[in-house]
Amino acid sequence: MNAQLAAIDIVVIFVYFTAVMAHGFWSGRRERNAGDYFLAGRSLPWALIGASLYASNMSGASFVGLIGASYEYGLVVFNYEWTAAAVLIFFALFMAPVFLRAKLFTVPEYLETRFDARTRRFYAGFTLFTLMFIDIAGALFAGGLVISMMIPALSLWGAAAAIALLAGVYTIAGGLRAVVVTDTVQAALMIIGASIILWAGLDAAGGWDALFAKLEPSRTEMIKPADDPFLPWTGLFGVLLLGFYYWTLNQYFVQRVLAARNVTEARRGALFGGLLKLPNLFFMMLPGLIAFVLYPALERPDLAFPTLIVELLPAGLKGLIVTALIAAIMSSLDSAFNAGASIAVMDFLKPKRPEMSERALLWAGRGVTGAMMVFGMGIVPLVERFGSLFSYFQSTLAYITPPVVAVFMAGLFARRVKAGAAFWTLSIMIPTGMALFIAKEVTGLWAQAGGPDIHFTIMASLSFVLSVCLLAGFSAAGAATTNEHSAFKTADLAHGPRGGWHLDYRWQAAGLALLTGLLILAFA
Repeated sequence: MNAQLAAIDIVVIFVYFTAVMAHGFWSGRRERNAGDYFLAGRSLPWALIGASLYASNMSGASFVGLIGASYEYGLVVFNYEWTAAAVLIFFALFMAPVFLRAKLFTVPEYLETRFDARTRRFYAGFTLFTLMFIDIAGALFAGGLVISMMIPALSLWGAAAAIALLAGVYTIAGGLRAVVVTDTVQAALMIIGASIILWAGLDAAGGWDALFAKLEPSRTEMIKPADDPFLPWTGLFGVLLLGFYYWTLNQYFVQRVLAARNVTEARRGALFGGLLKLPNLFFMMLPGLIAFVLYPALERPDLAFPTLIVELLPAGLKGLIVTALIAAIMSSLDSAFNAGASIAVMDFLKPKRPEMSERALLWAGRGVTGAMMVFGMGIVPLVERFGSLFSYFQSTLAYITPPVVAVFMAGLFARRVKAGAAFWTLSIMIPTGMALFIAKEVTGLWAQAGGPDIHFTIMASLSFVLSVCLLAGFSAAGAATTNEHSAFKTADLAHGPRGGWHLDYRWQAAGLALLTGLLILAFA
């Protein structure tokens, strides 16, 4: 296939990224302290929060990985999307008010507010690890894979390095303000690009009815039997657990909510982000099915998206889609860089050197961003060991994040859980999960030893249950202390601003839940 870009495609890409870089440096002129750099002065409105949540999630790895997974498995992949909407509804109702009341800079900071400093440091280190080896590595590999196809002069690693450099430079310059505004523009570009791919693909497949007529019924089912290799129905609770970590406890996303101007804007932003996830049924899942019908013999599923670009789009549009993909990758990278810098500075550096000025912390954050940019380039080859990017992300998170969900849920809703219980649960369960992941998913030692073939989403559920048991056991003796501001209160559900019912976040949450349910029923 002819993968090379025409001159007009390259012009489109060049113009867009020149504008992005210029905006990053312009935003940097307004950063005066750590609060400005890491949390945009706590001034973000709901629309920017929601759009940035969506853009940061819809990384290049999501474009490539979700379409690739849909190519291989069908509409069952959408379970990972609607559960995100469900989790963000929960976050808006119960978690956002607690986090904003505590005036957190980072998610790990909550664990010190509720438990103790050592639990905060442990989770901060864990978050840095996942940012580097999951978020950044996956995004760079996805970008390198597609860009190297479009520009043969660039190797996969050369393309990944170029993307990392672009995203790193404007994040270093502009901080979260540059990240969020750029993400909003890039979210619009992603939706336009995905719509073009969907339209061109349906046209090539003969239309909606013709597409589904060519597919086996198993590829259009969302709920699968218990022995399904991709996602059995028994694993749906595990998918929700992954969503809870990914959307509500990951600095990568929550940083935008922490930067909201108030709790009302935070809640609306989270709900808006959940709403934007639902059309991915059409933007991500259907293109995967289209690629399967048109190109059933691809070497690997992750080639589905770049193949659609190359085979279906003319010059000019091809450049626009490649720009959308690079924009998606950069949205993920800028989020990861800024989140990692905020954790390194606010969770490690500032507690050790409280005398540092706000200006010094800002420059320290820029330095950490640059270091993460360089380090990320070196770990991209790790992703190649997995069959697809989607498998890499989900299977890794399934083994190591359920204990985190258990500890945070206990901190928010169970006042008797003790600080030692939280620390030791994380200290035991996360290394255990990592060892299981390596033994089962990487080396195959689990199967060689005769271990049962348990789906990773079910492993996530088992890990969560065991973590809850450890929390209860470690907390059984003695009285627990709870900071009054670190736990959920029923008063947090009170309606904030005055106005009509349509401004009440509770009705907005109910509407999003209803829309999610109807979409599931339509395609179940």
